[in-house]
Amino acid sequence: MLKQNNNQTLIPQSIRVSLGTAIVLSLTHGKINAAPTTAYLMTYHEGKCTANCSFCPQARESKSNTILLSRVTWPAFPTEDVISALANAVAQKKIKRICVQALNYPRVFSDLEAIVKRIKNQITVAISVSCQPKNRKDIETLKIAGTDRIGIALDAATQEVFDKVKGKTVDNWYNWEKQFELFSLAQSVFGKYNVSTHIIVGLGETEKEAVEIIQHCVDLRVLPALFAFTPIRGTVMEHKLPPNLESYRRIQLARHLISMKKITVENMNFNGRSEITSFGLPMEYLKQIIATGVAFHTSGCPNCNRPYYNERPSGPIYNYPKKLKQEEIKKIKLNLGY
Repeated sequence: MLKQNNNQTLIPQSIRVSLGTAIVLSLTHGKINAAPTTAYLMTYHEGKCTANCSFCPQARESKSNTILLSRVTWPAFPTEDVISALANAVAQKKIKRICVQALNYPRVFSDLEAIVKRIKNQITVAISVSCQPKNRKDIETLKIAGTDRIGIALDAATQEVFDKVKGKTVDNWYNWEKQFELFSLAQSVFGKYNVSTHIIVGLGETEKEAVEIIQHCVDLRVLPALFAFTPIRGTVMEHKLPPNLESYRRIQLARHLISMKKITVENMNFNGRSEITSFGLPMEYLKQIIATGVAFHTSGCPNCNRPYYNERPSGPIYNYPKKLKQEEIKKIKLNLGY
């Protein structure tokens, strides 16, 4: 259902909130090991997404519960209650950014426009929107509403994997070339450093292919964030295993170094299995980088820490949502063979 606000903009009466965010906002009670520094919201829609990605519990043909996205639960709350709670949390500096995740359905961009406008009318806060625009008009709608960053997911590292898990092979309308066209359109509206994408490691790519797409995105001035594939019951890929932790660590480190312009993929070496064997930097320098732990934090927009999106708090931890302890850095060094 929709509701009019004071500016005569129709806003959805309900919105989904990640469980960790709901706890920080005092919308529900619970214990959290790491508090999100970004508030994660998701558009509310009766039914599934119109897309059909093999890994996603929101997919059209998924048998998963609609309350899930990745392994996180997203209960629904009245939109006005959420916005009031967000205002308090931002004022108290508990929340530094709001990220709105969008399903695909006919009126999603009208809903996103209304949600972003309503938040910006009441709260001075940075807003990211992760969505699938169809054209320039969709992108401009978000910018005019007050969005400062847009995320357009690639998910797959290669066109072959893309087609297999979220393209034509699974009867989906996503198109590899179109995603890159959308990056360019989004940059013309938001600016070259305000467009993000996501790469899910573990969908069937090699380490070399993962690093190559990271490099390509950085060259395009699109920020690439990493997720670790998470099998979710009820999805097509529910029986596929998560990525090897040692492999993920190498890709994380490569992403960090490439994003910081310390290396390019041309500096790196790979073995016959396309695994990373060298980053092209002196060992002592690499050890210094690893010791900071920053390369292994959650990657994404500023202040995004996305606690336990890919993992249980008990581990193994793929993306760390807070500063690493010395024993955690020690384990990572072992993962990397240093």
